Amino acid sequence: MTKYHDIYRAALAKWGEEAQFDQAVEECAELIAALKHFKRDKVGQQQIVDELADVALMVGQLSFMLGEDRVEKAIESKLSKLKGLLASDNLAE
Repeated sequence: MTKYHDIYRAALAKWGEEAQFDQAVEECAELIAALKHFKRDKVGQQQIVDELADVALMVGQLSFMLGEDRVEKAIESKLSKLKGLLASDNLAE
């Protein structure tokens, strides 16, 4: 996401951190609503893709704000845990 740093920096300068936290919450809520509608065939895949893009951009901004290295380490830790869960599921089969 480093290619977006200039945009993230500009967004933070224009609207501030608090507004970007609020925007992230809003975008996540819109994705949740779209997913619920998708399950009931009220929206198509493109709506999900568009909402995912909004959330991905906000996640990028939050990662930039909180420290991308910290977020990457947390992701690696979560992936390791997931791998362990998947491995234990495979053993049970």
